[in-house]
Amino acid sequence: MQLLNTLYLTTAQTYLRLDNDTLRVEVEQETKLRVPLHHLSAVVCFGHTGLSAPLMHRLAEEGIALVLLDDNGRFKARLEGAVSGNVLLRQAQFQRQADPAFTLDMARACVAGKIKNSRQVLQRGAREAKADDEVQALTRMALDLAASLRALPDAPNLESLRGVEGAAARQYFGGLNLLVRADLRAAFNMDGRTRRPPRDRFNAMLSFLYSMWMNDCRSALEAAGLDPQVGFLHALRPGRAALALDLMEEFRPWADRLALTLINRGQLGEKDFAVREGGGVSLEAEARKAVVVAYQERKRDEINHPLLAQSVPLGLVPLVQARLLARAMRDDGAPYVPFVAK
Repeated sequence: MQLLNTLYLTTAQTYLRLDNDTLRVEVEQETKLRVPLHHLSAVVCFGHTGLSAPLMHRLAEEGIALVLLDDNGRFKARLEGAVSGNVLLRQAQFQRQADPAFTLDMARACVAGKIKNSRQVLQRGAREAKADDEVQALTRMALDLAASLRALPDAPNLESLRGVEGAAARQYFGGLNLLVRADLRAAFNMDGRTRRPPRDRFNAMLSFLYSMWMNDCRSALEAAGLDPQVGFLHALRPGRAALALDLMEEFRPWADRLALTLINRGQLGEKDFAVREGGGVSLEAEARKAVVVAYQERKRDEINHPLLAQSVPLGLVPLVQARLLARAMRDDGAPYVPFVAK
């Protein structure tokens, strides 16, 4: 399996062409990059990117997904070829989704994975905090998330479960400011999670990182033969990749950790963000490139997977988890176990 097989295009006014068996990237009619098509599984374009019709046809024929996002990383469109995968697996997925007990169990697993990984972010912050009051505050928040975990088995329905998840998320996001370096908190202050549009620099970075995780999770599900539209925790809506959103929940804290690293190491600063009319905040073009590079580098990190009992690159974990989801759809005795970092 290839790890770095997604091509991200962030430069404005980029044009993509088909050049025999190669994708050619042009900026202002100058060739900047050539990538053999057999090296790619997806092409992700941010903002205004032009594409030739022959290239789009060839990407579809080769099963290479073409994803169009706006400048902030919000999903716009996805071009794919003929649907592949196991029709019997998708049939089992539809049957599972119609089973209220299975749906609740699967949703509970997704929320548990998210809260466990979020709690580890706060616990790590408490260990590294310098001020006693911050250590106490982060420790208290981590204990509150532990209480949310204990409440999950008693949630009688999806509405109640989503209520537990929402309360835990508010508690968690309330603590992220304490994980930012003290001298940078004024520039990166976060008043809860905001989106569409993000209202501060921290949220702008999170939205951008979440969009990349979302694309990788969706691609992993499709590679496993599952329908990314048919999920369990997230309600079904036309055009919504509910199962990809379900899978992404356990990876959101990984995006948060990367955002904190970029801030605290000074890799992104106050001037790397633009404040739009109306209060929305977005990453500048060069900052988007820096985040993409950091994300790709982070995907190379070797992570110990508890179920596999071996080390795998973080970028392959969504593929592993998608296959575990597929196993849960097929096998009554194989409950889904979310990925939790150690």
